[in-house]
Amino acid sequence: MDSTALATEVPADSAPLLREVADGVFAYVQPDGGWCLNNAGLIVSGNQVALVDTAATEARARALRAAALRIHPAAPTTLVNTHSHGDHTFGNFVFPEARVVAHEQTRAEMDRTGLHLTGLWPEVEWGAVEVVLPTVTFRDRMTLYIGDTVAQLLPFGPAHTISDTVVWLPRQRVLFTGDLVMNGVTPFCPMGSVAGTLEALDALRALGAEVVVTGHGPVAGPEVFDAAEGYLRLVQRQAALGVAEGIDPVELARRTRLGAFGDWLDSERLVPNLYRAYAEERGEARGSLVDMTELFARMIEFNGGRPVCHA
Repeated sequence: MDSTALATEVPADSAPLLREVADGVFAYVQPDGGWCLNNAGLIVSGNQVALVDTAATEARARALRAAALRIHPAAPTTLVNTHSHGDHTFGNFVFPEARVVAHEQTRAEMDRTGLHLTGLWPEVEWGAVEVVLPTVTFRDRMTLYIGDTVAQLLPFGPAHTISDTVVWLPRQRVLFTGDLVMNGVTPFCPMGSVAGTLEALDALRALGAEVVVTGHGPVAGPEVFDAAEGYLRLVQRQAALGVAEGIDPVELARRTRLGAFGDWLDSERLVPNLYRAYAEERGEARGSLVDMTELFARMIEFNGGRPVCHA
């Protein structure tokens, strides 16, 4: 199947694209991939259908459901949440047929965080979203059998969050990374770990994926891992400088030249990423608790206003 814009209730300039990236494996990409415009995945084998992540708003989640039903008349019966963030989980409620699967720490984080994301952008038409928690959890790893397709759920973290899961299809060589990796979109690590994300990138490279469906941005190849590493190494170097010289992270962000990474979406995320890198430079534990309301306020200060969310 070629990439095809789907008729949805979402704005035309961010209408999702559905692309078959391997036999029975589909990437559901929401342009432009900025704040809350995440990607999802669909796996179809025989009469079995599984979904990787959902979407942020009710309208976008219902558009995702409609797209899945166009591919196969049976609704997904398995839904994997790669991490806790609402753009990947709020749409769980429009798939009542599905058992929701996630890492046990992801479930706990979803329960703890609730609908907090909706308060960051009150102007967004969220619809009747609700938190539907996973009913099946795992600790180390899990294997799903979707018809003839083997899907390995591999946990990492702290990285993007306290706990992230990738979905690896070894026969198809397709990897769904969730927000551990983004393509052309700035990474976001304040709730997890910069160092932990770099370690995860090494492990992901070793899988030998040929197609990488990232959490945000276009479908990519394995070169996307190198790009993400380059940005995160820059953040670490800047944080070491900032800690050594006692520079406020916002001020350091203003001085930082991002080079090619400056063209990535949501570059204001440099501020919360520096906060996490500062903490790690000072020896704090990866994934240690941060005040995201305060970090969001500092990011707004740096950005000169609230970042735009087109969800």
